[in-house]
Amino acid sequence: MNFPETKTIIRWALTIASFLIVALILWNTNQFFQKFKNEERLKMEVLAIAYENFNNVDLDVDVSLEEKIIASNSSIPMIVTYDNGDIYRWANLGVANSSKFTSLPEKDRLYLHKQLRKMQAENEPLVVNYKQDNVNVTQRIYYRDSDLLNRLQFYPLGLLLILLLFGTIIYLVFQQNKVAEQNKLWAGMAKETAHQIGTPLSSLLGWVELLRLENTSEDIVTEIEKDVDRLNTIADRFSKIGSIPKLEPIDLVEETKNAFGYIKSRSFKQITFDFKDEYGKPLMVNLNQQLYSWVIENLVKNAIDAMQGKGNLTVTISRENNHALVLVSDTGKGILKRLHKKIFDPGYTTKKRGWGLGLSLTKRIIEDYHNGRIYVKNSEIGKGTTFAIELKLIAE
Repeated sequence: MNFPETKTIIRWALTIASFLIVALILWNTNQFFQKFKNEERLKMEVLAIAYENFNNVDLDVDVSLEEKIIASNSSIPMIVTYDNGDIYRWANLGVANSSKFTSLPEKDRLYLHKQLRKMQAENEPLVVNYKQDNVNVTQRIYYRDSDLLNRLQFYPLGLLLILLLFGTIIYLVFQQNKVAEQNKLWAGMAKETAHQIGTPLSSLLGWVELLRLENTSEDIVTEIEKDVDRLNTIADRFSKIGSIPKLEPIDLVEETKNAFGYIKSRSFKQITFDFKDEYGKPLMVNLNQQLYSWVIENLVKNAIDAMQGKGNLTVTISRENNHALVLVSDTGKGILKRLHKKIFDPGYTTKKRGWGLGLSLTKRIIEDYHNGRIYVKNSEIGKGTTFAIELKLIAE
């Protein structure tokens, strides 16, 4: 059995064990609740017997025990009614029992009637029969669960909420660990890719020199050198993934123009490229040259894909207070508003053959490595999209 299968089995075993523990706790709580409820019923039955004996005895009989039993009920709300439903007595309801029901304020009478309806729906009444002046009298004792028992009803819900909270925390921890493992894997693959590219790059540089010695056209050799340098830049970018890049004071305008120009020279002729420098002066920011150019290239390539090789693409640079603002605008198909943040999630893509890593890496480079901000400034379906990059300027 391999390690991933073992982890899956352990995860399922822990999940099943958790459900069993929760089920056991809920069952035990329910049993405790029912036992407590039965004990309250038994207590009220004893009180009903004591109440009946108290009303049936002669004047010379000691009823101190019955009085003590009746007085001992200090937690279970109860109402005593006549056989016709009129309220006779009440206890533990916050209403004084020193006066007749008919002499109570209207709000107290309404409150007692409301409590009576609740008791009638909650528990079967206890019937008390006794004689008064040689007349048979029937009364009923209604009661509801004590406040302690009512609070106990919510205990399972509180327990479930606590377990849900802990489960959510555990899930987030597992997810974080999984993301961390994936990041390590991608970083390892990127560094290995950079290492593998390095070997043929060295050979290509040698072949370029041989072409010069063979008097090959200098224009051809120069273009080959540009592509070799490009491969070297790509390898350098991949080697930086997973490590903290070095930032240097660089003119954002010039660096953006260079990255933009490289893609422009190798793109479709049906696309109109436009570069606007609205500030007109250098904008110095702390940058990693290779990673920032990767960002611009990713945004420009995405814009070209969105326009399907035909349209207008504009990069605009300006200054807002102490930040430099880079806008990449296209006349492509646009992005739905609900997807403005989702498109930066790793793995999300609208392309049939895409990996969903371009914008995710772009966001990481700008926000994690450069302490900047990247977002969809605006987008309209069928008219185009504008991405914005904000980077803090170096204090002048």
